[in-house]
Amino acid sequence: MNSINSVIVEGNLVRDPVVSETPKGTKVCNFTIASNRFYKQDDEYQKEVSFLDVEAWAKLALVCDNGLNKGKGTRVVGRLKQDRWDDHDGNPRSRIKVVAEHVDFKPNFNKEAQKGEAEGSAAEVYSDKIEVGSSESVI
Repeated sequence: MNSINSVIVEGNLVRDPVVSETPKGTKVCNFTIASNRFYKQDDEYQKEVSFLDVEAWAKLALVCDNGLNKGKGTRVVGRLKQDRWDDHDGNPRSRIKVVAEHVDFKPNFNKEAQKGEAEGSAAEVYSDKIEVGSSESVI
């Protein structure tokens, strides 16, 4: 039985994506996103940035290569994968990356929107109301 391994990350591309090909001809696209977190500490807002490596395969790799570029906002849904190897001195090394299963292209995030998120004000959220039987549900 598989354990649950699911992640959603959102941020902006740090550099243009790089596409390569496996020996069997499968395309793979690698890119890095910077994901910002804002929080308040001692009456001042702080910014924490995480840089996340992302890997997309096959058709999704080509879509990412065509639709993403440095600075572009994106949301990635996928799973975490740990690569392990020994360096040239024989020391064990590892890194964790996100293997993309779904990628949304977003407009570039601006500083005003980020500041608003930090202060607790968010963009308006729209939802559709669907009438089911005699009660309403919000999706």
